[in-house]
Amino acid sequence: MRHRKKGKKIGRTASHRKRTLQSLSNALIENKSITTTVAKAKALRPFVEPLITRAKEDTQHNRREVFRHLQSNDAIDELFGEVSERVGDRPGGYTRIIKLGQRSGDGAELALIELVDYNDVPPADTGQGGSGGTRRGSGKGRRTSTEEEQADASSSGDSSDEESESVEEDEATAEEASADAEQGEAEEEEESEEDNT
Repeated sequence: MRHRKKGKKIGRTASHRKRTLQSLSNALIENKSITTTVAKAKALRPFVEPLITRAKEDTQHNRREVFRHLQSNDAIDELFGEVSERVGDRPGGYTRIIKLGQRSGDGAELALIELVDYNDVPPADTGQGGSGGTRRGSGKGRRTSTEEEQADASSSGDSSDEESESVEEDEATAEEASADAEQGEAEEEEESEEDNT
């Protein structure tokens, strides 16, 4: 039985879990919102909210207690400065978890965890990620054989027109080049005649 065993293990040893939560807390305080897995977000919430509560009262003792968990002077300054001013009148519930769907690489459930008072614009789409379709398709939007033949015929007709235009252009450039060459030869002959006289 798992009585009186508070907290989530998130598949890590105690020291690794402590550092993971510390790193996530620092990122959340500095960036105001982070994207992580649902399990890590749920484990992070009870870790970081008491720290924010302590930051409401800026005393040396509270700074040292919070530093004991975060180990980052930048995060401490941000927490006791800007964050504590924004959450000063809120009696708790400083974070919000929004599920984002599954990660494409391994299918892990992703979530956005953010500080509530810093949410100026709500997220546009909180539904499932991806294109919304299936991988192999259901047959919708497929062409029939007659449509394919018509498309092939029209594309081959277009290509023959393009080929004839390109052939005409090539012939025109070839004629211009030959005319330039003849003119150049005529000029050379005149120069050679002048040199001979």
